[in-house]
Amino acid sequence: MTGRTIDIHIPNLTAKRAVVTGASDGMGLRIAERLAAAGAEGILPVRNPAKGEQAVARIRERVPGAEVSLRHLDLSSLASVAALADTLGSEGQPIHILINNAGVMTPPERQVTADGFELQFGTNHLGHFALVARLAPLLRAGRARVTSQVSIAARRGAIDWDDLDSERHYDGQRAYSRSKIAFGLFGLELDRRSRAGGWGITSNLSHPGVAPTSLLAARPELDRHEDTRAIRLIRALSARGIVIGTLDSASLPALMAATDPSAEGGTLYGPRGLGHLGGPPAVQRLYPPLRSAADAARVWEASERLTQSAFATA
Repeated sequence: MTGRTIDIHIPNLTAKRAVVTGASDGMGLRIAERLAAAGAEGILPVRNPAKGEQAVARIRERVPGAEVSLRHLDLSSLASVAALADTLGSEGQPIHILINNAGVMTPPERQVTADGFELQFGTNHLGHFALVARLAPLLRAGRARVTSQVSIAARRGAIDWDDLDSERHYDGQRAYSRSKIAFGLFGLELDRRSRAGGWGITSNLSHPGVAPTSLLAARPELDRHEDTRAIRLIRALSARGIVIGTLDSASLPALMAATDPSAEGGTLYGPRGLGHLGGPPAVQRLYPPLRSAADAARVWEASERLTQSAFATA
């Protein structure tokens, strides 16, 4: 038996341009759909054009008159990130909302990006870091809200500063956790630097709890040819409304963080239910691995060096 429907109010977003990564399916698609329903112009940067077209068709079917379009983006390629930034820059329109939602999770064996980084660290964190850096002028012009999707996997663990890229030792879950810790530290540091420099960007974090996304499903490109036991259990619990969330409820923390007028920078939003696995969205305490400003500055500097992406300061 499922519980009551969980939802939030999203304000009118007419004349706002919203970019959502990972919006070709799952939570990202639901986030993009809700933004479009509120009147935003939706930009969906996707890696798979066929899935992207299906996503756009679904949004237009459910939101008649929706203004939504595709761009190409492969976050595991810094060249692709630069190309998207150049495309959006040439369009010359400010970005008001950026939701960094895309990600990969736990390949059984270590894989690398086009630039040679461990796939999770390179995609979940470095790709998004480079994207935000290159889009900074458009984000500043739009006085944007930047929301970065982390994970409950960032609750514990720590960055291995001597092995950022998991070259010496690879464990899929540990590498995933570290990628999300790095990503969260970056999102918090972005807000600090924006405040200090007067950039006008508000940066915060969200996490979806646990929901039946495709992260743990069969992904042949990750050498995972069958659904994991975890995703089968998650689907069963979600369908019965037991503890964890649905794709719709799991999308709400990011939507709250990105659109609620009272949402603040430097803050984490997530489900407030048991274990923060599901339930209505709310402000949450920062996870211990995300609380060090020194670590955040160190992640920022390492990411600039690794991606060769510097934030414009003027």
